Amino acid sequence: MTTETSGPLSTILHRSARPVVFLFFQIPYGLFSGYLTITLAYLFSRSGISIAQIAGLAAINIIPQILKFLWAPLVDTTLSLKKWYFISAMLTAVCIFITGVVPLKEANLPIFTFMIFLSSFARSFVSAALNGLAAHDTPEELKGRVAGYGQAGALGGSAIGGGIGLWLAEHTHYQWIPGSVLACICVLCCFGLLFVKEPPSTIKVDTVKKTVNNLVKDIWLTIKTKRGVLALLLCIIPLGSGASGYLFAAISADWGASAAIVAIVTGIVAGVITIAGSLAGGWICDKVNRQQSYLVFGLLQAICCLGLAFCPHTPVMYILWTLAYTFANGLSYAAWNAFALEATGRGAAASKFELFASVSWLPIYTMTAVAGFAYTKWKANGMLMTEAACAILAAVLFLAIQKIIKSRKVTPQNAETVFINS
Repeated sequence: MTTETSGPLSTILHRSARPVVFLFFQIPYGLFSGYLTITLAYLFSRSGISIAQIAGLAAINIIPQILKFLWAPLVDTTLSLKKWYFISAMLTAVCIFITGVVPLKEANLPIFTFMIFLSSFARSFVSAALNGLAAHDTPEELKGRVAGYGQAGALGGSAIGGGIGLWLAEHTHYQWIPGSVLACICVLCCFGLLFVKEPPSTIKVDTVKKTVNNLVKDIWLTIKTKRGVLALLLCIIPLGSGASGYLFAAISADWGASAAIVAIVTGIVAGVITIAGSLAGGWICDKVNRQQSYLVFGLLQAICCLGLAFCPHTPVMYILWTLAYTFANGLSYAAWNAFALEATGRGAAASKFELFASVSWLPIYTMTAVAGFAYTKWKANGMLMTEAACAILAAVLFLAIQKIIKSRKVTPQNAETVFINS
């Protein structure tokens, strides 16, 4: 959407429609993950492929998401952001289609491995391009809502890829139909590009060397600000990781929860609640400090862990606290995205945002491993209390470092960056 028009209608569109566009932009990013972990995993297992091999394919999907900060600068220094989004979304669609038509057998696992890696690589550019657009094209007062819609889109895309994909796989007689339908959904999301404006680049100049110098300078000037340092710290500390959520199904027996209850807690109801949490979190982050919001939401998640551990171990308490935890997880997703967008600023926005995104994977993997260890050693209650303790200690550490940093003179966030242009 351009901003050349004026009048009441353009104001309404500027204030409400544009954040919603980012919900659709994020769908391809989440769609393939749901398609892989639910639809393809189901079809693989039904075709005789082992669980270990399926887990290996899921791991391949994650690797580019951790390393994407290495190639994100290409988005800032070469093609336009809109072109990068279009190309990467279309490539994601092609990968989904190919995985839908290749025969499901063990001999074809190398093809699936390559397609899964290529799709994840492509989706890393989807993320970089759309967050670059969000950083440039969104007023400061709307960045929380854009973050909330974006996270809701990724979660909704995962639900589409898993839910609709699996339904089609079970109710159609042709293997190619699920992949074809989901690929078409990816293509349709590109129409959102009509509603955003391509921002002018402030770092691209006449030579590659000068452009790279501008990019590195912009990244460094952003990271060394108070806001940038604290944003990186929030990405690193074990807060709001959602680690226990991965094991809610495994610990359900301790609360006497049936398979139907587990399906509610970990299935479509949980997905809807997480999306609701993301939307609510985004709205809240436009009203109050975004970094502090993330801190509060992470502590709320810790309270849910303690509530589940210390309340009576009954199915009702299991439903109540796990769904509350899931809602807090959605709040945390949105707040993370919001403070990362805020700290990113403009300039080399894709590179800076993906740096925050890559770093944020560290506490997720660390806390997931810690949760597994704690469950093995101290069972369910010990696992929950361990996550809560880590979150509380992380919050205290952040507040202490925040106090130290704010007492020192640091480069202002809005300082004008002088780039090389000649």
